[in-house]
Amino acid sequence: MKCPLVVIVGPTAVGKTALGIALSKAFNGEVINGDAFQVYERLNIGTAKVTEEEKDNVPHHLLDIKKPDESFSAAEFQRTAKETITDIHERKRLPILVGGTGMYVKGVTSDWSFQEEKADRDVQQQLEAIALEPNGTERLHARLHSLDQAAAARIHPNNIRKMIRAIELLERGHDAPKPLQSVDNSPYHLIMIGLTMDRGALYERIERRVDVMLEQGLFEEVQQLYEEGLRDEQAMKAIGYKEWIDYFEGKASFEHVVETIKTHSRQFAKRQLTWFRNKETVHWFDSEQEKHDHFTGIVQFLAGELEKMSN
Repeated sequence: MKCPLVVIVGPTAVGKTALGIALSKAFNGEVINGDAFQVYERLNIGTAKVTEEEKDNVPHHLLDIKKPDESFSAAEFQRTAKETITDIHERKRLPILVGGTGMYVKGVTSDWSFQEEKADRDVQQQLEAIALEPNGTERLHARLHSLDQAAAARIHPNNIRKMIRAIELLERGHDAPKPLQSVDNSPYHLIMIGLTMDRGALYERIERRVDVMLEQGLFEEVQQLYEEGLRDEQAMKAIGYKEWIDYFEGKASFEHVVETIKTHSRQFAKRQLTWFRNKETVHWFDSEQEKHDHFTGIVQFLAGELEKMSN
């Protein structure tokens, strides 16, 4: 029999962290972080990382496992998360994956295979510079076509990140990235729980949360990382961090950066909803109603699903 894996998904700021803790306490569970940037030490405020007080003695995994100047791939996350799930099962506890990064969640819930060749940032930066030139993306796509016609047909010229990654790999003698491979059957008995809410209310909550982050010291948190020389590292690609680079370089005002963070956060929430609605079978619950009822509906749902498994 497959072991159970509870997965909590939904857009940023919808309340996934609180639900993960509540379900862990109700079902002898442990939380596994599924956010791509909460794996980094010192990225605390901007990633809305759970605090020690908020954890309420619930074990949390895959938080603060990388330094800000280290890279972390989806393949590494997949491997580490599955090892953690196995360990939790062996201790007769319930693993609860709380996810915001769609690809990371899918990598755990399925058998997707990822390419792990390390990126060459020098080459990527050269290609990124070309992309900014007049007709640069067209020239890059023609370059990709000369290297691999199938990859060029698969990757749109507007998808600059994928196009650059493909060129970089091909020119180093590797294959271009293939479409991610998956199998229909998950290695786990999946129980997918989604939190959602009225979009207007969600956007208001996102904007308030950015304001609270600033009050808590977001600017100072990012400034410290910047002063230590972090610029192009993966950690600095996070929303709430990358936007400040222009401010530190005198290219944008403080107010403009704050509004940009809010805009990027709203756009990210929309992408998260689209990803999970299109790619996953999720049981959706209204976040505001459930929180008002102390997640009673979700607790009852999960109890029923776990009981079905045991019969």
